Amino acid sequence: MSKEFRDFIMRGNVVDLAVGIVIGVAFGAIVSAFVDDILSPLLGLFGAPDFAQNTLVIGGATILYGAFIDSVVSFLLIALAVFFFVVKPMNRMAARNKAEAAPAGPTRDCPQCLSSIPAAAKRCAFCTSELTA
Repeated sequence: MSKEFRDFIMRGNVVDLAVGIVIGVAFGAIVSAFVDDILSPLLGLFGAPDFAQNTLVIGGATILYGAFIDSVVSFLLIALAVFFFVVKPMNRMAARNKAEAAPAGPTRDCPQCLSSIPAAAKRCAFCTSELTA
């Protein structure tokens, strides 16, 4: 294995992505089991049938629309869980970090790209144009 490939694989973002995928698959299995084993039978208490058993036969084809409904419910539960347990806390943390970060001092707009830059800057950090005092 070449050193360059090993360095690529051991980069933090590649390892983080691999860990995220493994955890995501495991989380998906947990939510699917929740829908199949707990939620669908509970819906049966309210008169709703067990969706997984619902099929439609057209000619020789069997359409498993109940399994599809279970998959949609699983997706929605995963999306809700990710939103409330990952996205919302990250947004709160980002807002807190943004509020804590004090401005570095007076700023001005770059005349070329209109980005906000420090007033004492001699070169724009965004478009790299030279600035006059």
